[in-house]
Amino acid sequence: MATEWFVIVNPNAGKRKGQHDWLTIARLLGEAGINYINIFTEHRDHAMQLARKYIEKGFRNIIVVGGDGTLNEVVNGIFTQNHIPPAEITLAMIPVGTGNDWCRMYNISNDYKEAIDTIAKGNEFVQDAGMLKYFTSLGQEKTRYFINMAGMGFDALVAKKTNRQKEKGKGNPFSYFINIFSSLFYYKFTKTSIALDDQTLLQEVFSMSVGICQFNGGGMKQAPNAKPDDGLFDLTIIRPIGKFKVIRNVVKLFDGSFTALPEVSTYTSSQIKISSITPIYIEVDGESLGHTPFEFTIIPKSLRIITGNSNFLQSKLD
Repeated sequence: MATEWFVIVNPNAGKRKGQHDWLTIARLLGEAGINYINIFTEHRDHAMQLARKYIEKGFRNIIVVGGDGTLNEVVNGIFTQNHIPPAEITLAMIPVGTGNDWCRMYNISNDYKEAIDTIAKGNEFVQDAGMLKYFTSLGQEKTRYFINMAGMGFDALVAKKTNRQKEKGKGNPFSYFINIFSSLFYYKFTKTSIALDDQTLLQEVFSMSVGICQFNGGGMKQAPNAKPDDGLFDLTIIRPIGKFKVIRNVVKLFDGSFTALPEVSTYTSSQIKISSITPIYIEVDGESLGHTPFEFTIIPKSLRIITGNSNFLQSKLD
């Protein structure tokens, strides 16, 4: 019997592209000979619930039709089910979101036919995942899994503004970039304590990111040296920096060269603990969550994915 895929479709992704383009995607899946059933999500966290439910029903192959947020929900469904080890699930994606940063890492095309051809080819890769413990505004400790990147401080503020625009139907691929400028003039630096595997840093921080993969914010390379299967997070810290220096250098976010600025430092660690007197907020895979204290733990080589021929993977083969 051919492999059967469970397809989770977010109809609201990409300003309702998930709904508008589904018939085209369904036709292309059929033409590629991919055997599947599909369900549309109906509310926040529904993708997480669907992933858990259908893994328990026996499905081992999941396709996400959505954006980074839908992908993150499905990842959390995979890691919170108790039926089988997460690495026994194969995860693929047809991107219809506005950011699609995880797909950039693996050269998964925004063209539906090309993305489906990638799934049909079945090239697999096993990447790390991250587990984050954080606190809600009500003081409850919660856990969230992620496979791309977490952003804190200024990055989280920009993501929160961008997410609000998306919820109102006003988001676009440039929203994150535009919100960097609109947020600069009222964000304040925060004193933090950052515990890594081998050292503790006491620093004032403008922005931080913890990466498994390299991209966030719609193509910004905020963790340019991240390797998604090395068992380590890549931490990027931007210390206090002048507003106009940010504006002058913002283009360097897109090729990762901003890490050469004297206000920027990078580290690797399998565990990271961050605390602050003034709360620092966080976004994970584009989803706005809670605030400090944070505890990050790497889960090495724990998620099997379908990948295109990315530069990262090619460098491992050469």
